[in-house]
Amino acid sequence: MVLEFKTPETAKWTGIIHQLPYFFAYIVSFLFVGVAWYNHHYMFALALRISKKVYWINNLWLFSMSLLPVVTGWVGKFPQATGPEYLYLFVFIFWSLSYLWLSDAIRKTPEHVHTAVSQKIAQMFPFKFLSSIFFPLSVVITAISIYFYPALGISITFVGLIILSFLTPSDSDQVSQQPTPNQHSKYRRDLTIAAVFFNHILRAKYK
Repeated sequence: MVLEFKTPETAKWTGIIHQLPYFFAYIVSFLFVGVAWYNHHYMFALALRISKKVYWINNLWLFSMSLLPVVTGWVGKFPQATGPEYLYLFVFIFWSLSYLWLSDAIRKTPEHVHTAVSQKIAQMFPFKFLSSIFFPLSVVITAISIYFYPALGISITFVGLIILSFLTPSDSDQVSQQPTPNQHSKYRRDLTIAAVFFNHILRAKYK
């Protein structure tokens, strides 16, 4: 996204000022990615297994994120136009629904059902907000706001992202992915095989 910044054609401050709308759109999208990554990392750190279903939904979620540079550039170039703002809102909705689907898929993985993993994901603010009536209401309010004043669209998104960046799980900076009992058994088996292999080599060498 940063590649959309152009070197000003003049040495005056007006050259930078003309790019402020895009700079604001860039800040919002950068915060978008940062908040998304933090919550995504937390969920995957909790997960005991990533199923194929979760893998493909995660790809869909990543695809929604890949659309950000295009809509960011368009909003930055035409900050007072409704078209770019509605497209940005559409990408935000696409990202939100794919994130909700991803969260729910991780929760419903057999290894996670009725466990602390499922409970912790269900308590995350993004999951609670996106699965509540407040999400569609916020979309309707934003869409109406864009119609009357386009710049309100990305501004409302900015405020929402700031709120999300603070409402993180209390243990989100303490979670580390722990090996499962099956993984422990696999590690022990692999170490045993390696030990036997190297012992065989040493015996053959020093016979």
